[in-house]
Amino acid sequence: MSERRALRNRAWRPVAVATATWIGAAVTTAAPAAWMVAVGLTVASAAAGIVFARFRRPALLVVTIALACAAASGGTVATLATTRQAVVDLEVDGGRHLRVTATVTGHVSGSADGGAWFDATVSTVSAGVTTVRGVIPARIGVDAEGRERLSAVGQGSEIVLSGRAIPADPAERAVLVLRANEVERAPPPQGVWATFEGLRDGLVASTRGLPQPGAGLIPGLAVGDTSSLDAATEAAMTESSLSHLTAVSGANCALVVGAAFALLAVCGARRWVRVTGALLVLVGFVVLVTPEPSVVRAAAMSAIGILALGFGRPTVGIAVLAAAVTALLIADPWLCRSLGFALSTAATAALLVLARPLADGLGRWMPRSLALALAVPTSAQLACGPLIVLIDPHVPLLGVAANLLADPAAAPATIAGALACIAPFPWLRDGLTAIAWIPAAWIAGVAHTTASSAAQNLPWPDGLPGAALLAVIGAAFAVALTRPRRVPRLTALATLVVAILVGAIGGTSTIRTVGGALTVPTAWQVAMCDVGQGDATLWRSGDAVALVDTGPEAEPIAECLRTFGIDRLDLVVLTHFDKDHVGGSSAIVGKADVVVHGPVGEPADQRLLDRYSAGGARLVAAAIGMTGQVGSTRWQALGPLPGMEPGNDASVAIEVTGAAFPRTVMLGDLGEEPQAALLRRVDVPHVEIVKVSHHGSADQDPDLYERLHADLGLIGVGAGNSYGHPTERLLEILRRNGTVTARTDTDGILAVWHDEVGRLTLWRERPS
Repeated sequence: MSERRALRNRAWRPVAVATATWIGAAVTTAAPAAWMVAVGLTVASAAAGIVFARFRRPALLVVTIALACAAASGGTVATLATTRQAVVDLEVDGGRHLRVTATVTGHVSGSADGGAWFDATVSTVSAGVTTVRGVIPARIGVDAEGRERLSAVGQGSEIVLSGRAIPADPAERAVLVLRANEVERAPPPQGVWATFEGLRDGLVASTRGLPQPGAGLIPGLAVGDTSSLDAATEAAMTESSLSHLTAVSGANCALVVGAAFALLAVCGARRWVRVTGALLVLVGFVVLVTPEPSVVRAAAMSAIGILALGFGRPTVGIAVLAAAVTALLIADPWLCRSLGFALSTAATAALLVLARPLADGLGRWMPRSLALALAVPTSAQLACGPLIVLIDPHVPLLGVAANLLADPAAAPATIAGALACIAPFPWLRDGLTAIAWIPAAWIAGVAHTTASSAAQNLPWPDGLPGAALLAVIGAAFAVALTRPRRVPRLTALATLVVAILVGAIGGTSTIRTVGGALTVPTAWQVAMCDVGQGDATLWRSGDAVALVDTGPEAEPIAECLRTFGIDRLDLVVLTHFDKDHVGGSSAIVGKADVVVHGPVGEPADQRLLDRYSAGGARLVAAAIGMTGQVGSTRWQALGPLPGMEPGNDASVAIEVTGAAFPRTVMLGDLGEEPQAALLRRVDVPHVEIVKVSHHGSADQDPDLYERLHADLGLIGVGAGNSYGHPTERLLEILRRNGTVTARTDTDGILAVWHDEVGRLTLWRERPS
């Protein structure tokens, strides 16, 4: 027992080395002169080594090695200084036109504008008559047309393209950042790269014909290929904290290496043959799934573990992880700035250090097997949560439960999918893919069910303060569950903190899920959500609900729907495709039955509609005079007017009528001229409610508002906006017609309905 304790104690020494290397990498990648930092660390390491030789203290040896590794990481950064300066000498900061020859080294990942970005290694870069040659790390972006030209490209493809340089961040790995506008040559990968690309394509092709969304998950679970995953399921996986299942990590590497090692052992191979075979399989697997940061970390850790096993040395998980991190940061110091690498490291460390104590603590109240099953996702959630809130300020309250339900299905889906990927016969591949579909469909079901719950995402402060707060709370949960005996006062304090937090979160979740709908009038018929500088208007008839526009961001509209207790939309109208009207669509995709939309202008508009279609919505292009039903109400499209270019002036204007329903007109973002054209073309009626056009801008036609003569004008506008909305001109137009104004910047959410005697009633979330 004492020997095992001593081994565990010594295992923490590599952690100190890894920490110093990480800090050294962070400093040298940000320093203007990395070589000076590297030299300084080298001198410090030499000095510490001299002191160690004199006093022979183990701590001094750790310091010496830590400084040496930090210096090595800095040296790696310094080796690129010459190349970086050569690129700078091309005067690329001015957006100079360049022609490059490059080899693709990463996934070609789609961007929001329909284009794509990918990592590459540039061998030649030419600016006019000047050419620089070398091994130049680069980040390359293309537009939607360029992405089509790169459809056959994969890792290892040698491409030629030209475009304009974007100033590179000196702290990033990429020495050259290029926005390409012309793709001259984009061949598919050759040789071994083509072989692995063919294996991945074969797996994706084998899933076609299987029911979605399980079919799209299979390549992601097996080899990290999410190209066939529909947008709604991808969003659900992220919201339910299950996205790690489609990001190849340590679990996948362990399965592959373990299977190879076991197979060779069954065949009676010697130890060195088993080790060599497992390492070769590991290398092949990394190439197959592409070397993303989390994959590289997991592979390095597995390789060190295999070698330690081969030499007959006892291993401690945290020491292996620290050694892997140190080696990777020396080889690629810029990994210290990769969130994926940090999340992968944090999750693995939590599983190694925290999972067992948590299981022991939970085992006091439940069976041991259940406690261990809960401890694994809980430990990972506690460690990764503070990092995740830096990019998404929400805490997934049901993430642990989702992982508990999904994790048992991940292993069989991954194994069957990986075997299908390398199966030599099509019939065998198809059979294995069909087997993998069963657990994959279960995982997809868990993701969608969890993501659709209103209690799933708890809003959280963003930035470093939010991360620090969540880290403290996570530590309190860990202490309260593990209950260390050496610090009874700390344990008692942590337990008190957890009790208070559970009560607060439980109360907040209850208000948001059950009580949220109680905070707004139950009789509402028309409502305007407070989504900032944007529009999002609801109307309801019985159980049927329609939404006109989504606002600029997903969370405000999602919160509004939770407040009104809405989880399904019979109709969504996208008046036009400006961000302040469609930017929140990710919260709506998968919840809409029908989407009526304005004219499509940019390729990004069509891609957004494709996302709605993939989420199950029926798409309908709006036309003037078009009608439809929502419950007992009838809507009619008063636009888009013919001849208008896509945008504000081609907005879909909507009139809504019905028995005991306040007659309403919503004007989108129509300007003064199209408003006047609408007045000439359509017999505009008197209405009770008008959704004011373009957030109350001055570009309004007074004659239209006089004809509408509305009792109430609703204005969707953001507080303190830089446009001066709503303008005094618009407010004066409404005053002249006796129209009462209600605006989201000062009043918050707005709700309107007919009371028992038919009077129009207005409710403000923040009444003045």
